[in-house]
Amino acid sequence: MIGTILSIVCIILVVVFAALTVKIIPQQQIGVVERLGKFHRLMHPGLNILMPIIDRVRVYHDLRIQQTNVPPQKVITKDNVQVEIDTIIFYQVVDPEQATYGISNYVNGVRNITTATMRQIIGNMELDETLSGREKISSEIRIALDEATEKWGVRIDRVEVVDINPPKDVQAAMEKQMKAERNKRAIILEAEAAKQDMVLRAEGDKQSKILIAEGDREARIREAEGVRQAKELEALGEARAIAAIAEAERGRIELLTQAGLTERFLAYKSFEALQEIAKGPANKIFLPTQALETLGSLGAVSEVFQEKLKN
Repeated sequence: MIGTILSIVCIILVVVFAALTVKIIPQQQIGVVERLGKFHRLMHPGLNILMPIIDRVRVYHDLRIQQTNVPPQKVITKDNVQVEIDTIIFYQVVDPEQATYGISNYVNGVRNITTATMRQIIGNMELDETLSGREKISSEIRIALDEATEKWGVRIDRVEVVDINPPKDVQAAMEKQMKAERNKRAIILEAEAAKQDMVLRAEGDKQSKILIAEGDREARIREAEGVRQAKELEALGEARAIAAIAEAERGRIELLTQAGLTERFLAYKSFEALQEIAKGPANKIFLPTQALETLGSLGAVSEVFQEKLKN
């Protein structure tokens, strides 16, 4: 019986000794080991061996990016309007030793610095600037936190302003102002649309009149061009006809010349023609002096002609 009890006690002591000696650290975590109350080393992920009673783990740090919500803070803007701001801080432990011994509680330190910096920033901004300046507020808070947390072994990843809530009466006034502004914009847009419509209609009428005038001018030009071409073709036809008649007459004369006809024969033929003309009772013939001389030189032809005249 005593042997069994001693065995159990030994097993318990072995288990306790193993628990105090062997430490398994998961991934993305790290432990701070103190030996006799003084910082000794860091325990990294995996299997770690400690000396019981002499060594102890002071704290475990999570190396992943953490977030902490800053309680909503009521701050006063430059134009004396109280607003409530809610923020979230994203941070990461980069130096476990400094995070352990540099500050007692770095999370509370981050929250307190965020609150103080926020009050200072918002106090220099008006309400409208505050509502539209979330990025500016986040950036300035992050700069202030980086300067303070650098000594704490903590890196600020980002700061997000979740919400900015002005008082209800201010919200109601802002809503009325927004409605009035929207109505104003709607009226301006409607007037602008009407103006644009009138401009487009006038432009359309102008283009239509211009096109009609262009069409009339083109039609008149084409009509005048057609008349001109017709006259040119008619004149060309007359010129060709005259040229053809002249060419025929020239050919007839050349043929007569080639046939050996003399001037006297031609004069005789002319007189025969005059004889035919003189047959009419009401016809009168006036002969020039040169013609009579020609008649005198014709001899027998002249006598025949004189006889005809007497009859």
